[in-house]
Amino acid sequence: MPLKAFRGPKVWLWRWRRNPLKRRADVLEAWVVLGACLLTVLAGVLAGLAAAGSVEDGLARERATWRPAVARVVDQAPGASPGHGSGASAGERVWAEVRWTVPDGSAHTGRVRVEPGSRPGTPVTVWTDPQGHLVSRPTTASEAAFRATLIGLLVGVSAGAVPFVAGLAVRGRLERHRLAAWDTEWSRLGPQWGRMV
Repeated sequence: MPLKAFRGPKVWLWRWRRNPLKRRADVLEAWVVLGACLLTVLAGVLAGLAAAGSVEDGLARERATWRPAVARVVDQAPGASPGHGSGASAGERVWAEVRWTVPDGSAHTGRVRVEPGSRPGTPVTVWTDPQGHLVSRPTTASEAAFRATLIGLLVGVSAGAVPFVAGLAVRGRLERHRLAAWDTEWSRLGPQWGRMV
């Protein structure tokens, strides 16, 4: 409590007010802090919005171009047939080779997860890109919005951290310079005070 009495009331924007004790370093520090704050917010918001928009557009493009196709199992899948209870545990799927035909009539093959023990010719739904290559199921609109928001936040925080850390570094350098100037002044004026006492 006594320390607060020595400090006095906190005055906002004191570095911009007229004051005979204000040094050039105080004004420079004020501009550095203001610039770092503005750049932190601006860089974070712009980078976050750009990243979120890019992710959202990419996922929307996937939803628009990726299509489901019916593929057929080529060879007997490993494991017991569905419903026989032995082999793979419930819900566990195994890799098997499947074949499907794309709209241009060309046949493609690939490996996907199927029910254990699936027989040759068993239909399986797969997702393909416009060239007919296997892809994962596209994200739903709500999944895409969540993913875009999360990535936008991460990119925004990361981008905002750059000017924030740079501002801290410049402010720390100004503080060291100010302390060195105080030491110089004290070494010049300190002996004079000793003579006065």
